[in-house]
Amino acid sequence: MSAQPDDSSPAAGIQVEPSHYEGLDYDRSERFVSYWHQIQQVLKRSPDSGAGGVLEVGVGNGFVHRYLRERGVAVHTLDFDARLEPDTVGSVLALPFEDRRFDLAACFETLEHLPWDAFEPAVRELRRVARRYVLLSLPDASPCVRLGFATNNAGLKTRRLVQLPNPFPKAHRFDGQHYWEIGKRDFPLSRIVRAVEGCGLVVEENFRVFELPYHRFISCRVA
Repeated sequence: MSAQPDDSSPAAGIQVEPSHYEGLDYDRSERFVSYWHQIQQVLKRSPDSGAGGVLEVGVGNGFVHRYLRERGVAVHTLDFDARLEPDTVGSVLALPFEDRRFDLAACFETLEHLPWDAFEPAVRELRRVARRYVLLSLPDASPCVRLGFATNNAGLKTRRLVQLPNPFPKAHRFDGQHYWEIGKRDFPLSRIVRAVEGCGLVVEENFRVFELPYHRFISCRVA
């Protein structure tokens, strides 16, 4: 997904080819669980199409907005990369929409593609154009353990994701795509949450996907 800043930033260039989003190497089974959470987080908030519906920043392979549209949700897409065929080509740092244009703004696995100093300006832009909600998902590299139990006959299933202490987090090195990740040195979850709340949002949900703990959802209400 792409949502790049202006040309003065080293992140201004497009990071991946459209083919990056094609095939099962990208769409692993765990990623489909993350898609489910993206869709669920949108639908549970009943976005009002009459109030602008949903803005999706970062098109990726298009699975989420296609699914939502097929179920009657009005979705407007924005991406920096015109080759992904978004409805609007533009930057999350300067969204070309009036204030409160959309009922809900969603930006999943996208903001880590910008340098950290662009994070709060991007979140403020999302808040500016959203009337009720801003939904984010971000990479979380902090350690955890997944515990699960299931029975074959009754379908009983219990599972829990346990966050582990990380007294010596590693520094993040730019890998050609991500400028930072939650859990790396200087980027504890508490810092990200403070930054989000400082942009005028109230965090309603904050969780990691059990099947793909690398994806953390931070779903917010506009204050």
